[in-house]
Amino acid sequence: MRIWRPSLYLMGLVGMCLIPTPDLGAEEPQPTDKGAIVEGAGFTLFDMESIKGSDTDRVERDPVCDRSKRPKIHKVEPDEAKPGQKVTIKGENFGTKECFHGVAFSAAGPAKIDYKFVNDSTIEATVPDVKAGMSFIDVVAGGGNARSKGFLVQAK
Repeated sequence: MRIWRPSLYLMGLVGMCLIPTPDLGAEEPQPTDKGAIVEGAGFTLFDMESIKGSDTDRVERDPVCDRSKRPKIHKVEPDEAKPGQKVTIKGENFGTKECFHGVAFSAAGPAKIDYKFVNDSTIEATVPDVKAGMSFIDVVAGGGNARSKGFLVQAK
């Protein structure tokens, strides 16, 4: 004995309607003066010229950052300061000026910090305008980042 299940029958019909069919009236891509635009062909899809090799002069000028040397902060002088004052961060493996990424104060969040790269072991930074209290100073270099011991931001 067969039992007809209308819901399964209806689902089958709906499924058949969702199967894509080729559009027989679609036109073929026409060549342009820059070449044929073919779907999935990279830059030609956007009617843009593709990248043609690399620029050897630029490659030679790019800095080579040593990612194997992790930076370390030995001390921050002074160990407490008011917003707007400068502090000197001493350490090692800060890299070169081109490979150095920046300085951050944990109390400042993502705020941009003014700093001066002096050399591989010295950075000068300006304490940002944040509430008084403990903060950490992070140095981000090509080999990673380093965090200082607690730094006291004094009230203005």
